Amino acid sequence: MKFGEFDIFLISDGLFKLDGGAMFGVVPKVLWERTDPANEMNRILMGLNCLLIKSEQDLILVDTGVGKAYDEKFSTMFEIDQSGGDLLSNLAELGYQPEDVTKVLLTHLHFDHCGGNCTQDGSGQLRSTFPNATYYFQRGEFDYAGQPDPRSRGSYLSKNWEAVQAAGQLQLLEGDGELIPGVEFQITGGHTQYHQIVKITSGGKTACFLADLVPTSSHLKTVYVMGYDLFPQTTMEQKERVLKQAMAENWLLLFEHAPHVKAGYLRKTDGKLKIEKIEV
Repeated sequence: MKFGEFDIFLISDGLFKLDGGAMFGVVPKVLWERTDPANEMNRILMGLNCLLIKSEQDLILVDTGVGKAYDEKFSTMFEIDQSGGDLLSNLAELGYQPEDVTKVLLTHLHFDHCGGNCTQDGSGQLRSTFPNATYYFQRGEFDYAGQPDPRSRGSYLSKNWEAVQAAGQLQLLEGDGELIPGVEFQITGGHTQYHQIVKITSGGKTACFLADLVPTSSHLKTVYVMGYDLFPQTTMEQKERVLKQAMAENWLLLFEHAPHVKAGYLRKTDGKLKIEKIEV
């Protein structure tokens, strides 16, 4: 869709499933299953939505999904389903090839956000998926990913950035800033200490890619915080701040893990926050 001077698209890398209890933390199942019904394994459906931003000079990809560099055991564990298309096939449908991407901005380094950074070549070696792009993420996140605590170890797979680093395509960020004029990254913490969201501002309008601060449209309530979050109190504080500003300024909200309501505007009806869905 046209968004001021930019074109923006949500591009799917498929679907996967995670434990519903982990996705909603202390919230009882009787509440969260109203919007996100679980299967017999207590897993709920999740999207893998990446953001593509086209400017006059750049083609920017925000997060790269889960990718394909995993084995059958990994695929079964997370019930990964790319039968409806993956990131690269859906990128091609828009008329773009991996070589066209100039910048890759990562919100954090969990495998479901950066798994598409690299792909296997004909010899089975991992190579940078986007050979002409610079990959950007926070230095603090990179340092932590190299030595995660036992609780987070399974979420960080170094193969997702080692080939990028070896190719000299990695650039580390230090705090908040602008990637290009109108595209801003902002550390929220919460999910990880250096987790960041991305804001696009143009033509008097603002869109916000919320990443894991608000992973789906079912996570609008302050206390609906994932069990995966390392700093849940920070998540709640930042979520309240961001959503309050989004409501006041009528931001377009973009949800990375929503399987159905992927984008929309925040509205309050009968005292309850809801999303007025639109297609991006």
